[in-house]
Amino acid sequence: MISRPVTPVIISGGAGSRLWPLSRAAHPKQFIALVDGFTLLQATARRLAVVAEAAAPIVVCNEAHRFMVSERIRAVGVAPAAIVLEPVARGSAPAIAAAALEALARRDDGGEPILLVLPVDHVIRDEARFAGAVRDASVEAASGRLVTFGVRPVRPETGYGYIRTGPPTGPGIGACRVDRFVEKPDARTAASWIEDGRYFWNSGMFVFGAGRYMHELGVHAPEVRDAAVAARRGAVEDLGFVRLDAASFARSPAISVDHAVMERTAGAVMVPLDAGWSDIGSWASLADDAAPTPGRRHSRSVKLPRSRVAAQVGLAEGASRHHGPSRGRSMSNCAAPFRPAAFPAPWRSRSASTHSRPFPP
Repeated sequence: MISRPVTPVIISGGAGSRLWPLSRAAHPKQFIALVDGFTLLQATARRLAVVAEAAAPIVVCNEAHRFMVSERIRAVGVAPAAIVLEPVARGSAPAIAAAALEALARRDDGGEPILLVLPVDHVIRDEARFAGAVRDASVEAASGRLVTFGVRPVRPETGYGYIRTGPPTGPGIGACRVDRFVEKPDARTAASWIEDGRYFWNSGMFVFGAGRYMHELGVHAPEVRDAAVAARRGAVEDLGFVRLDAASFARSPAISVDHAVMERTAGAVMVPLDAGWSDIGSWASLADDAAPTPGRRHSRSVKLPRSRVAAQVGLAEGASRHHGPSRGRSMSNCAAPFRPAAFPAPWRSRSASTHSRPFPP
């Protein structure tokens, strides 16, 4: 059982340049309605409804997008605990550090917050299975581990990083220790990894304790940790937004959480995610997710600006053509099958705390 709530961290960064001209710096892909009439940001926020343990999310975004983020997320009934503004883009490691410090500052019971880190450019078709994977990952994180979600590859994809799994962490959940992270392969290598069976796509979603993450950052990337701490110490709250100190944050190296922490820590584990996952990073991946599949069909809409493209497509229930839940195969030798779960009641807004909280010294 999870002893404390999970704090979602929505990373709403990036310019989405690979989806140009639809996605532009001033109006990137996370603000475009690509998922059943909702923007990628809104779809990510709404997905939290199935995670029973989820508290109000912390959103990290570009300072220039702050009003769009606030309006879009509240339009779907989600009240964020905080919207943290990045003065400059420095990658996911410092962005997550800023969110971790925010979560630590807002804790009520003195316990360590468990973070669920979610980029906005993902589509997940089976949200009940997603919720089950989050529960499993939270158990691992409560034990001090740093969890990433792995997706079993079903084609030799050369555009994703991979995770090679090691032995299981123990009975009952199906989590595996991470043997190593590997960069994007060529097609022949990717095909051999599918046959190998130990390799999973790196989804880029994580679960870990806020304090544990900051500790690992201090060990493996202290310059990132120091910059984030200084930026948070010098932050000011303005119209409900948390403005990080720009000069301090800019001193952080630009680095991803994978390179800064996950590839270096001895505490990395992987929980398999079998939930119809897709990464909407380019026109190719968008077209792939919209591809029709055999079987029972229901309407899925990819609605682009009328001046450019409009398409109505059908998808097999619960899955895209390549990334849907597996049928009749185990996730891995060390992963237990996912438990079926019913969808809960629709999302209800969780009111964010309105009283002021001191920033950490």
